[in-house]
Amino acid sequence: MIWLRRNVLTAATALVAGSSFARRAAAQGAPDPQPPRPAPQGGARAPITTLQGRTLPFVMKDGVKEFHLVAGEYTQEFAPGFRVKVWGYNGSSPGPTIEAVEGDRVRILVTNKLPEHTSVHWHGVLLPSGMDGVGGLSGPYIKPGETYAYEFTLRQNGTQMYHPHGDEMLQIALGMMGMFIIHPKDPDEGRVDRDFAWMTHAWKIDPGTSRPNPAEMTDFNIWSLNGRIFPATLPMVVKTGQRVRIRVGNLSMVEHPMHLHGHHFEVSGTDGGPIPPERRWREATVQVPVGTTRDVEFIADNPGDWAYHCHKSHHTMNAMSHAFPNMVGVNQGEAAADIGKLVPGYMPMGRTGMAEMQSMSGMMPGPRNTSPMMAGRGPYGSMEMGGMFTTLKVRDELASYDDPGWYQAPAGTVAWRVA
Repeated sequence: MIWLRRNVLTAATALVAGSSFARRAAAQGAPDPQPPRPAPQGGARAPITTLQGRTLPFVMKDGVKEFHLVAGEYTQEFAPGFRVKVWGYNGSSPGPTIEAVEGDRVRILVTNKLPEHTSVHWHGVLLPSGMDGVGGLSGPYIKPGETYAYEFTLRQNGTQMYHPHGDEMLQIALGMMGMFIIHPKDPDEGRVDRDFAWMTHAWKIDPGTSRPNPAEMTDFNIWSLNGRIFPATLPMVVKTGQRVRIRVGNLSMVEHPMHLHGHHFEVSGTDGGPIPPERRWREATVQVPVGTTRDVEFIADNPGDWAYHCHKSHHTMNAMSHAFPNMVGVNQGEAAADIGKLVPGYMPMGRTGMAEMQSMSGMMPGPRNTSPMMAGRGPYGSMEMGGMFTTLKVRDELASYDDPGWYQAPAGTVAWRVA
């Protein structure tokens, strides 16, 4: 009975129905979205769209592009009402996307406002050894309160990343990472109309708490895209016929098979650089291993609202736990009444599957500062998704890249009930 009580209490704490939260999250969306930018005209290249994030500005100083990163601790809203204490750069995790051009001379100032030393490694960037940012090996650590400058010339193009190489296990686990995208010198090389960047991450945040556990190695329970979880992730909005690139970085401890509905794509790049067109291959899912980036490209020729998500099913959930007892097929009956005396408000669930949670609208309150496992509503009801999930919205006509709302499917193109 002690074992049962302990496990049921764990399940009751972590199984958060919270459908009222889902409605609020769907209505409010994610905080601080990047304003949509127009498609390129003439010789201009498509700007990077870091949804829920931004591109890091720079100033020109004697022909050098100078950027400034500030490492610190911040409170970030992963979804409405779910606030997490992260370590990141310039107010967020991931930090802002760095964009530059092959051949640029760049200087990146790094100010350390953390309680311990740090460094920044430019993952996959070809540069002098002393600029590689491995503390103690290629250079000194940046102590609290100090500012260091990293300066080098970019002699490649592609999708890279940045992250610490000082107390790396803790600092990356708490969110210190960002995308570093180097455009080709020729703006016509690899031209696309829409260019999206996503940084994935895995977190262990116990229900009712706000600080990730950096010591966790296997039992992660929150899965984010650019520091947000569904339904607070923003959609990728494109016009029918546009060529689209999606860049994904992974500095978490788990690989992510990223799957796109409604389209096939070509795998067009890795953190080793662009893949020549004749060597690309077609997929609907691309594996993004730990410590790598992957680029995919496709023509958005299929109008609609299409899911884009990690295909590990637990990665499209929130507040998961390995401690759940298996209740599938179990008639909890009288036991539920006894448990209710110990856990006020307890509700038996799981006998017929987890979808029943979506029908308990507001009936089961969850712990403070915890996102429900499955949340978000679509035009036909609950979407039963969370975590590493968003949508691609393809439309024949667009006035802007703002969210156009739900797709209005033509008559006869939606599945119907026959029995």
